[in-house]
Amino acid sequence: MRLDLKLTGCRALTMDPARPAAHTIGIWQGRIAGLDEQVEDLPATETVDLGNAVVLPGFIDAHTHLAWNGRRTIDVTGLTTVAQVLARLAGAPGEGWIEASGYDRRLMDSPLTAADLDRVSGGRPVYVADISGHACVVNSPVLDQLPGITSDGWLTENEQLTARSLRLPYSLDEITAELHTSARQVLSEGVTMCAEAGIGAGLIASSPLEAAAYQRARLPIRVQLMVSAHVLHEVAADPADGIPRAIDLGLHTGFGDDMLSLGAMKLWTDGGMIARTAALTEPYAGTANTGQLAESEEFMRAAIVDGHHAGWQLAIHAIGDRAIDFTLDAVAEAQRQRPRADARHRIEHCGLVRPDQLDRIAALGLIPVVQPTFLWSYGDDYSEIMGEERAPWMYRGRSFLDRGITVAGSSDRPVADGAPLRAIEFMVRRRSSGGRAVGPDEAITVEEAIRAYTLGSAHACRKEHVLGSLTPGKLADLVVLGDDPRTSGSIAEIPVLATMVGGSFTFQRSS
Repeated sequence: MRLDLKLTGCRALTMDPARPAAHTIGIWQGRIAGLDEQVEDLPATETVDLGNAVVLPGFIDAHTHLAWNGRRTIDVTGLTTVAQVLARLAGAPGEGWIEASGYDRRLMDSPLTAADLDRVSGGRPVYVADISGHACVVNSPVLDQLPGITSDGWLTENEQLTARSLRLPYSLDEITAELHTSARQVLSEGVTMCAEAGIGAGLIASSPLEAAAYQRARLPIRVQLMVSAHVLHEVAADPADGIPRAIDLGLHTGFGDDMLSLGAMKLWTDGGMIARTAALTEPYAGTANTGQLAESEEFMRAAIVDGHHAGWQLAIHAIGDRAIDFTLDAVAEAQRQRPRADARHRIEHCGLVRPDQLDRIAALGLIPVVQPTFLWSYGDDYSEIMGEERAPWMYRGRSFLDRGITVAGSSDRPVADGAPLRAIEFMVRRRSSGGRAVGPDEAITVEEAIRAYTLGSAHACRKEHVLGSLTPGKLADLVVLGDDPRTSGSIAEIPVLATMVGGSFTFQRSS
């Protein structure tokens, strides 16, 4: 046997307990052929000496938004005054909609309003997206098309979605370009697979034809698509199938190949903490606001039960503890009606988990898909709005693992920093960018944090048989690092030297 590629001189952390370390990796036809003595004596078409660099399995981002992240809009990130935002928007090129992103109302000297935007819009419709994805500010030409909605321009959740739908859809050419922009970025951070969290309809969708853009793009990363539960519709299936609603042709989780496949069905049950719309059982500190559920309980429960019956893995967005209560009850009902032992239903974000909810999550076999960099970026703010008692319950780690719950790592890019190494550092140190300790008792080890972004995310995406560890027979996806996260003083600053997908280097850092 002649290998296609042999990597030598590496310090590989395989994440495979059967062989946790290796210094030589053999690759053949896009898969790992063997390690160390299994391949050392085999010839290879190419041999690359990695110079004692550290090698990990490729990182898997189990919840991200590639098209949204790559969208070319006016960037207002970090601006803190109305005057700054208006100056950035004034004279926007082109015709039609003026779109901006990165707005953070919490930072502003005063809230941006429709009247403010009217001053620089020239009569064009303006849509300024909140950084959370759960709110926006629009101007009068947009509000005029929203009968029954009274607002100064600030819209959240379904009202925001109604406004956004006036702009949709984006063209397939636009979406394809956005995907390639994001793919280049994530590869530079060691990410080899992404789960796109919601296409076709809902808060983040770009077009009803969105899946076609991914087929057209042929990205250099692996992608799994979550389909919005809003596209479920009644089907005239045989009654014996027990499937009242599905998507066309009965497609569900698992369709596709190793580069592009259908993942979970995505459902939103509440909002977000940045927009103060995550649904809580007790109000945000110092307010009477308890957030809101995203839809009627009847709609959401039916989507969960019907999606479960149709064979979907479910990815249920639930940030606040009240939304998590609803999710636990609905999943329990779905499992009661049709037991599925390995459904692997997921709670996307699982942001505020009360102690009494932990055992229920474990009992139902649910997978928390967490975003640690939310707390690195926004931990100071989140701690204040949750208060002293609840702050330690946010985006847990140790409490999940101690109950045998699989934790999957993700970014929700572009809402927060998408780099897995930044997230891994937070999971270990539990300190925000402002230096605040956020739930320090939830800290986990470096190896456990790496597992969340490799085997944990692979398990959440039902890909652990081919991804997540450097194991012979699995796909040759890996990341080459300039230092060992287990011993580095600053995990987030470790350089990503190269990223490999399917045995080919798709990113290499220039010297």
